[in-house]
Amino acid sequence: MYSDTVNYPGQANYAKSAVSQYRDIYKDGKYKNYNLDKSDEGNWWVAVQNANRLDSLDAFSCSELPFWVKNGEDPGVKNAVTPEVLSQLAYDRIHVPDTKVTLAPAGATKVNLPTWAWLDSAKFKPVSVTASLNVPGANISATTTATPESLKLEPGTTDAETYPTSGECPIVNGSIGTPYIKGDADKIPPCGLTYLRASGDNGPYKLRATITWKINWTGTGGSGGDLPDGTFGTTQDVTVEEIQAINR
Repeated sequence: MYSDTVNYPGQANYAKSAVSQYRDIYKDGKYKNYNLDKSDEGNWWVAVQNANRLDSLDAFSCSELPFWVKNGEDPGVKNAVTPEVLSQLAYDRIHVPDTKVTLAPAGATKVNLPTWAWLDSAKFKPVSVTASLNVPGANISATTTATPESLKLEPGTTDAETYPTSGECPIVNGSIGTPYIKGDADKIPPCGLTYLRASGDNGPYKLRATITWKINWTGTGGSGGDLPDGTFGTTQDVTVEEIQAINR
């Protein structure tokens, strides 16, 4: 490997120098013939960047070359794998359902007509991902869970009223909003909105629905805690029509 790298056509001098230094450490220096008879006493540790967080300064905070750590010892470097680090890795792998809400009326709605909004409670339940490190002498894990907390409705126009007034519908008994049933037309929905003006020639209003997910984690040794909330949303078109009346 050393010969192939150094003698590769066009290889830069600094690259050759780096390979030589690397070779000195692991062949003739600190780790000469290291751990040939110690494979069950520890592990090699190496820095690995999280591909989902390459824009974070912490992604490149470890400049250590691969190093040997005995079983049970602290690696002694920043951001070494711990249950908390694994919880963040699990967070990056969480996939939550799309946030498209069901509306009633389902097609075009009318000016001044309350529009009910809700989400499929069977889909919007806590979502968990577990990340683990399982090697001799280092068996740790963390489970990160996202739990839906509230739905925020933004009508896409100032000519609208939301229910509740804040536009934020709480999760109640695992349900987000209440499905419309026949006979509810004259009621105010617990989660929904009323448009006060037709969408007109400019096209449908862009209704934005965003769910806030509370994030927490539990890990090896009774560790655990909270991570920053996650907000995930989608935009959907809503056509609003005037109610036509005939005067006699």
